[in-house]
Amino acid sequence: QVQLVESGGGSVQTGGSLRLSCTANGTIFSPNNIHGWYRQAPGKQRELAAIMYTSGTPTYADSVKGRFTISRNNAENTVYLQMNSLKPEDTAVYYCNVVLFDPWRREFWGQGTQVTVSS
Repeated sequence: QVQLVESGGGSVQTGGSLRLSCTANGTIFSPNNIHGWYRQAPGKQRELAAIMYTSGTPTYADSVKGRFTISRNNAENTVYLQMNSLKPEDTAVYYCNVVLFDPWRREFWGQGTQVTVSS
């Protein structure tokens, strides 16, 4: 069982930056995997913010494109989300998600980290 621990959340003003980290207690890099960051604002459904496939190609929600960057470090079993030019509408709990396909499909979620952006 892989456990994911997020960190890096906090409170910033509009225009500020934060870097979220998601560290696993086991390997999260297999021949086929998906790493993603989702977020859930109060009263709203959880939505995808950024995702990266095995190939390394990232995909971003339109609302964060150009401001957020997802990256990963295989050696540290860590996935990052660099968030720049933050807006109040980015306020949410951010969750790390990992899907591994080897030897079978397994999906893991972190506990979430709060990001609050004030105007």
